[in-house]
Amino acid sequence: MNINYYITSNVTIVKNVVYHSERPVFENRNAGLPAFLLSVYQHLELNYPKFYKMDNLSKLGLLATEVLLEDTDIKLYQAEEVGLVLSNANASLDSDQRYIQSVQDIPSPALFVYTLPNIMIGEICIRNNFKGEDAFFIFEKFDAGFVEQYVNNLLGSNVLQACICGWVDVLDDDYKAVLFWVEKTSRANAIPFSARNMDTIFDNLVIDKYK
Repeated sequence: MNINYYITSNVTIVKNVVYHSERPVFENRNAGLPAFLLSVYQHLELNYPKFYKMDNLSKLGLLATEVLLEDTDIKLYQAEEVGLVLSNANASLDSDQRYIQSVQDIPSPALFVYTLPNIMIGEICIRNNFKGEDAFFIFEKFDAGFVEQYVNNLLGSNVLQACICGWVDVLDDDYKAVLFWVEKTSRANAIPFSARNMDTIFDNLVIDKYK
């Protein structure tokens, strides 16, 4: 385990509940996914009209990032020093299906734009002016060991000074987002950046902050 890097913030959005650093901060239990995402946007009091044009995957990723960085001073880093390493199981299949349905009538350019999963990364980077290394991977399930190794290499080689990493997946009404803000400097309530700690948070378990 590399104790030189730290998870200084994390967010989970699943089953219509938003958790920030393992604490529930918002829920809307009875809403479908589009209505739930809109309610999170309104709860955060965001003013970002482009949100309404995004697909559900990009909305989920952007909202998770907003919560993740709520108490973070992004100004500590240059735009090129912050990167993203994200993954999921279904790529952009949710938008792909919707686009195929639109082709039966009139193909929708607005849907076609989102038929690549890394478009979500682009939306997050545009919103936050991130210009560092980014990558998107497809796995059957969250591979914390791969993420740990990949991010450690980026931070260890000074390609990045901080990184958002984790999982954002949407298919119909099934979705889950778990993101980690990883830095080289420990802060209040930080935990070591490790596959074990990421898996614990991903599974929504109580974490021992001293491990």
